[in-house]
Amino acid sequence: PQSPPRRNMAAQAAATPAKGKVICLFDVDGTLTPARKEVSPEVLAFLADLRTKVTIGFVGGSDLKKQQEQLGEDVLSMFDYCFSENGLMAFKDGVKIGQQSVASHLGEDNLQRLINWVLKYLSDITLPCKRGTFIEFRAGMLNVSPVGRNCSQEERDAFEIYDGEHNIRSTMVTAMKAEFADLNLTFSIGGQISFDVFPQGWDKTFALQYVTEFEEIHFFGDKTYEGGNDFEIYEDPRTIGHAVTCPEDTMKICGEIWP
Repeated sequence: PQSPPRRNMAAQAAATPAKGKVICLFDVDGTLTPARKEVSPEVLAFLADLRTKVTIGFVGGSDLKKQQEQLGEDVLSMFDYCFSENGLMAFKDGVKIGQQSVASHLGEDNLQRLINWVLKYLSDITLPCKRGTFIEFRAGMLNVSPVGRNCSQEERDAFEIYDGEHNIRSTMVTAMKAEFADLNLTFSIGGQISFDVFPQGWDKTFALQYVTEFEEIHFFGDKTYEGGNDFEIYEDPRTIGHAVTCPEDTMKICGEIWP
C-alpha cells in the first residue's frame, strides 16, 4: 500500500515556552501505530502539532530500520529525539549521540550459550505453526520469537491468541530466568510474537540518560504492566507515565494535557 502523505514536521516545530522544559516520549507499537503496522496520517498530523508545544521523541525496542518502516523514512527529522533498541542507539536532532552493543557486553561464550539454549528449547515445543527467524540478533538485545519473525500477519495474529491461552512466551521466560540467573538479564515481552532479552538496566529507562535537562518527562506506552516492555520507564520516578490502549487513546490523552 502507498505510504500516507507526510507533513513537514520539522518546519512546524516552532519554539514555545514549554518546548525546552517538557518532553513527551512515546512507545511505537500500540502507542503511535498498530503493532508492526504503519503510522496513520492522523497520528502524523497530531505529532506535528504536538511538536510545536513540547519536545517529542520515541523510544522503541525495534531497530531503526523497522521504526523507519512504521513511522517513515524521515523519522529522524520528525522527532527531536529518536531512541532505537530502547535507547541503545540514540539520536538527537538527527545526529547519533550514543550506541551500545550486547555482544561486547556479554562476550561470545555467553552469547552462544544463550542462543544454543533458545534453539534447543524451541525444538521441543509444538505450536500451531512455526516459520523462520526464531532469534533476531540486534545491537542491544536478542529478540526471541517462538513462532518465528518470518510469519505472515495472519499467523502473527493467530500466535498472539494462542500465546494468550497457553502462555508460551511467559513460560519460556520463566525457564530462561532460572537458567541464566548468573548473567543478570532482563526479559521483556512485547508486541505480538516475541520477547526481548538484554542486560539489566538496558530497558527503556536506558534512554532517560539523554533527556536529563527536561523538567518534565512524559512517557506514553501500552505495555506498562510488569513484564511488559514499557513497565520500567512507566514506573520510573523520573517520568510521568501514561498507560494507553491504542494510537487514538494516545492522541486523546495528549489532547487533554496540551490542548
